[in-house]
Amino acid sequence: MNQDTFSRRTLLVGAAALVAASPLRALAQGAGPAIHVMKDPNCGCCSAWIEILENDGFSVTTEASAGTLLMRYKLDNEIPQEMASCHTGRIEGYMIEGHVPAADIRRLLEERADAVGLAVPGMPYGSPGMGPESEREAFNVFLIRGDGSTEVFTSYASA
Repeated sequence: MNQDTFSRRTLLVGAAALVAASPLRALAQGAGPAIHVMKDPNCGCCSAWIEILENDGFSVTTEASAGTLLMRYKLDNEIPQEMASCHTGRIEGYMIEGHVPAADIRRLLEERADAVGLAVPGMPYGSPGMGPESEREAFNVFLIRGDGSTEVFTSYASA
């Protein structure tokens, strides 16, 4: 084997490795599930939650909304008032209300539940984007059904 053959072979193997790794790199940069989030442009906790989703591979777009316009958006999309939080996302036909952990969103997308979506009402301390998980208070993620009823989807114990 001459040196030119070795160099071409090395180049081909290297190129193949790059092609094989490129989907992983794209996923890490947010090429995963696309979620559109309506949020107050001045809300830091909303931005922190979005950053968590992006770091988990979600592709996030945002739209500024606040006050009665944001509440109207929630109600128009079947989020019960008692399930409301500070931001609302839409992903693959589901609504995501509040500080829902990325793992629960992924589980919902895998299971394809017959539902409006998921909600973490209020802003529980230690939920994603709301302070350190190591100091979190207990909270539930609720599945919102089409008839407006809710059931616990996941429970998180206090830390």
